Amino acid sequence: MSEAPHRYTADVADQIERRWQQRWDEDGTFHADNPVGELRGSAESLEDAAAATSAAAPEKMYIMDMFPYPSGAGLHVGHPLGYIATDVVARHQRMLGKNVLYTMGYDAFGLPAEQYAVQTGTHPRTTTESNIATMRRQLHRLGLSHDPRRTLSTTDPEFVKWTQWIFLRIFDSWYDPEAPNADGITGRARPIAELREELRAGTVDPYALAERQGIELPAEWAGRSAADVIAASDTELSELADSFRLAYISETPVNWCPGLGTVLANEEVTAEGRSERGNFPVFTRRLRQWNMRITAFADRLIDDLDRVDWPESIRAMQRNWIGRSHGAQITFPVSGSAIDGGGVASFDVFTTRADTLFGATFCVLSPEHTLLAEPSTLPAQWPAGTKDAWTGGAEGPRAAVAAYQARAAALDEDERTADDREKTGVFTGLFATNPMDGRELPVFTADYVLTGYGTGAIMAVPAEDARDFEFAARFDLPVIRTVRPPTDFEGGAWTGTGEKINSASAELDLNGLDLDEAKTRATAYAEEQGFGRARTTFRLRDWLFSRQRYWGEPFPIVYDPAAPEVPIPLPEEMLPVDLPEVADFSPRTFDPADADTEPQTPLSRATEWAEVELDLGEGPKRYLRETNTMPQWAGSSWYHLRYIDPTEDEVLVRPENEQYWLGTREDGGVGGVDLYVGGVEHAVLHLLYARFWHKVLFDRGDVSSQEPFHRLFNQGYIQAFAYTDARGVHVPAEEVEAGADGTFTYQGEPVTQEYGKMGKSLKNAVAPDDMYEEYGADTLRVYEMSMGPLDLSRPWETRAVVGSQRFLQRLWRLVIDEETGHLALSEQPADLATLQATHRAIDGVARDMERMHFNTAIAKLIELVNQLTKQLTSTGSTPREAVEPLVLMVAPLAPHLAEELWTRLGHSGSISRVAYPVADPELLKAERVTCVIQVKGKVRHRIEVDPEIAEADLEAAVMAEERVQELLEGQTVRKLIIRAPKIVNIVV
Repeated sequence: MSEAPHRYTADVADQIERRWQQRWDEDGTFHADNPVGELRGSAESLEDAAAATSAAAPEKMYIMDMFPYPSGAGLHVGHPLGYIATDVVARHQRMLGKNVLYTMGYDAFGLPAEQYAVQTGTHPRTTTESNIATMRRQLHRLGLSHDPRRTLSTTDPEFVKWTQWIFLRIFDSWYDPEAPNADGITGRARPIAELREELRAGTVDPYALAERQGIELPAEWAGRSAADVIAASDTELSELADSFRLAYISETPVNWCPGLGTVLANEEVTAEGRSERGNFPVFTRRLRQWNMRITAFADRLIDDLDRVDWPESIRAMQRNWIGRSHGAQITFPVSGSAIDGGGVASFDVFTTRADTLFGATFCVLSPEHTLLAEPSTLPAQWPAGTKDAWTGGAEGPRAAVAAYQARAAALDEDERTADDREKTGVFTGLFATNPMDGRELPVFTADYVLTGYGTGAIMAVPAEDARDFEFAARFDLPVIRTVRPPTDFEGGAWTGTGEKINSASAELDLNGLDLDEAKTRATAYAEEQGFGRARTTFRLRDWLFSRQRYWGEPFPIVYDPAAPEVPIPLPEEMLPVDLPEVADFSPRTFDPADADTEPQTPLSRATEWAEVELDLGEGPKRYLRETNTMPQWAGSSWYHLRYIDPTEDEVLVRPENEQYWLGTREDGGVGGVDLYVGGVEHAVLHLLYARFWHKVLFDRGDVSSQEPFHRLFNQGYIQAFAYTDARGVHVPAEEVEAGADGTFTYQGEPVTQEYGKMGKSLKNAVAPDDMYEEYGADTLRVYEMSMGPLDLSRPWETRAVVGSQRFLQRLWRLVIDEETGHLALSEQPADLATLQATHRAIDGVARDMERMHFNTAIAKLIELVNQLTKQLTSTGSTPREAVEPLVLMVAPLAPHLAEELWTRLGHSGSISRVAYPVADPELLKAERVTCVIQVKGKVRHRIEVDPEIAEADLEAAVMAEERVQELLEGQTVRKLIIRAPKIVNIVV
């Protein structure tokens, strides 16, 4: 049997989709107008247009996807899941009359392109641009309604310019924790020049500010007074102010990978302490690196999470990552024969439980603690009474500590802090005085204490901390309980609550108190006695912001050879600083096991670029460029702003445009993108970094919104079967053959089936190009949106795609006669049942679209199509009155088909901005329902009423019934029990 000549097939879909995509491009269908500037639209501005029509400016909707990295493999069908969803939202919002900003960019710097360049000798820009072209074609073919004028790549010189400008803005800022800010917030970023003025005027105490922000001042300022600051020279004052910059250089503990020749971010290191790429060993080293002082914003980054519409799970992940803890910082004096000629030093400990000081029996320093940096500060001999288990077999503390430090340097954080790992450590030969009661506590060094968290030192309370208890048991140290455990407690560390015990001295008695009161009193006592103070600490560390790579944004920084430690910012007119053309893109690599090597960057070999003559106000001089590059996170931290003003070259973003698209909301919110959709894998780092950059720009007056993203939605993943051979290596899923007995083979060899996220690593990807060819883009769109709730992962099944195609074919047949190609419509009014079904679908689909429940919206559309198909079969036509709203509802989901049908229905122009259908409330009502009337608990009468009748109206209707009045004659009504619309019970 031959196929009907006008059937909706993959070939017909291909013709329709390409024709409409070309028309959208030519007509600028999805252009979003800015209030001012080059993209302002036909009117002088949106405000002018509004004034001319005496109407408000168009309501806006800003929708974003987390933009992709342009991989050489292109897209698989798992990638577009979120993109289709945002496109459905964008199209729906346009039909609701909104001005929708929706586009796509490419996160194009990074290690993969550089490594490919190293392997092939092809410039990373060449491969990156080729990959972008492939992805752009695939996304365009999907029918995404992007505004093509706003697309960007983070490697574009005009984008790099403003990335570098923002870096300079951050470099030019310090954080004033006392400065008033918007919405009652205290604390904001201010220009570094204002700090110099404050220091000169004596209105900022640099020592208090440094202590509050954990900043180490230059050595020459140690011990100097506030008067010395005021009297300092301009040069000295500038150097002091530089210590507080939000972008700064420091000797930072980093993940150094000699085998790759670069420093790695934490997320690039495996749990085994090896590089994610190449599997080389990674070592902790202190190297001179750029950092950003994100920790200054820690409180705001936590507190403002309550002001955005994000999933609670994501907010919890950010709170945990920032890790705010309230407690006390306690100073422990340390005595030792080699310290200050036999004098006294000290170290600080942060604790959330100052009340447990009475239970501290020893202290532990991290192997990297500054007190242990010089072996000469430790005693030469073991103190009398030192136990053999404490010595590590060494002749003295200096040798023991040095050997232990070397062993600890070879371990990563996960290994050092693993719960199931036996505790190790050595005695330092030092003793600390417990300031609460004067007891002498031995001081150990142990690798389970990390220098990057807290102060790098702990007071060990083994009775109330499991790790400390294990250490105490291992080294035969005393245990003092300060919290009474329950009677059935079997021993070990008790970490629960209970009455305070063993917690008293001559001046302070905490015994018998509950936890909160004991903590409060202990902290207050420490402050009164001068050995402690209340303090809040954070798990969050400053952002390591430099990479020893080629393919990244160059820093807009140079150095004077006469003062190579002092960074000099380039003026804005010298931006962008472009990457030089080089033949060798790789950093110098070393023996993977040689931890003592130093990075040598690719840019350092481009001497004609790295050594440059510039006039920075003192006449032409020779300068040295910064040869590190920025991390890939830089571009993704602000691209939401560039989408708004992609052609702007004079300012970061025009204030009128930023205020319109991102400004504070009518509900008093903090502004930001209206909807941001992406994977949960970016829940912490990308979102945290973008929020930090945005808050700096807000504080400096560059943006009016306090947060970059108002609403966040995390889509699930598309998963698919994958297969491994006998070696455990994944094989191409599309080449695996399934046997009748349920087994699978690849090239004749048996393989094992598993299930996982679709992607290149599992070799189970399905290309969207194949789906376009076999079914059409609209079918792929409808299938992915119908697979299940958007926020959940779902299994891909190619054979199931045909179900979505059949739905669209049935829709096509409601409008087009497959034999003649003519309209299969009736112009006669639809009957009541058809109208009711149509408007119930309109009502339900509209609610589902608002909630992004696209799978249930499609189910309702399928139900309506099936009902209309039955009518078509029985009568030979379907009423236009039902079909047109149906086509409009389908338009966001299957836009090409909807455009084609809308045109064939006799309409001109694009369906994209036709008003979305609105349900008629009268047609949503069910037919009359029966209300049972009871008198004395017995059914005595029935009436037909409106299913949505109010209680008062139902009471009036019942009491007006003649039969009811007959039943009540001579009786007094005590009360009516009404359960509208079905029961009225009259109590007499």
